[in-house]
Amino acid sequence: MTIAVIGAGLMGSGIALTCALANYDVINIDNSEKSLENAKDTLNALLNKKVAKGKMHNDEKLELLRKIDFSSDFSKIKDASIIIEAVPENIDIKKSVFITIDEMSSRDSILISNTSGLSISEIASVTKRPDQVIGAHFFYPAPVMKLVELVRGLVTSDETYTRAKDFIVSLGKETVDAPELPGFIVNRILVPMQNEAAFMVMEGCKPEDVDKAMKLGTNMPMGPLELTDFVGIDVMLATMKGLYNGFRDSKYRPCPILETMVKAGHLGRKSGKGFYNYN
Repeated sequence: MTIAVIGAGLMGSGIALTCALANYDVINIDNSEKSLENAKDTLNALLNKKVAKGKMHNDEKLELLRKIDFSSDFSKIKDASIIIEAVPENIDIKKSVFITIDEMSSRDSILISNTSGLSISEIASVTKRPDQVIGAHFFYPAPVMKLVELVRGLVTSDETYTRAKDFIVSLGKETVDAPELPGFIVNRILVPMQNEAAFMVMEGCKPEDVDKAMKLGTNMPMGPLELTDFVGIDVMLATMKGLYNGFRDSKYRPCPILETMVKAGHLGRKSGKGFYNYN
């Protein structure tokens, strides 16, 4: 069975690798040649490290690489039984991609959105088969994290749900059924905690004290501010805004310091500076 993954960013390429590791043939599609090249380079570097550490033989690496076709040709999705969208977390971008996917894919394919909190029903509404659309929220890094949140839209069929769940389980993942509400399960609980940690910094706490307290007091492997830097402050802020706009509840009000940091380009690890300095 062939799987198509739309988007070759960190999540898309990670999902593509996850599928290849489960012995699926994968087409990783992106309209940016630079993104495709970056995905190839990142994958090569990752696998070379595994070979160097003796965790993978070189012939296994080469076989794995042969399973992933990095391409800018959207017409190739016609051969895929399952299509996973993993483009930026923007409803207009996702809807535009789903219009294209719907037109160019097999009518038997199921369409999966890897969204962390957007409406599956709204995404599905732009297709001619909303019953064959479902959400599957993978967590970063996709090859490592065991959980996938499955989210049904208003008209997602039982058959689509079963096919999607069976596929996710075949990847070695575990699933939970999440409600079609902003944040689903994990982000609805986790992101407000990160937001509260940001409020504490704004009120004068040191980031290292906040993280130390949470790691030693609750046995978290990573503090909430370390996690925010790891995921990206811009990503965390966008998720918090989604919760606030979705529920219209003041408890989801984004911390002002997050807005200031994003405007300053302090996005966390990927920019070299966030709550901590990585330069």
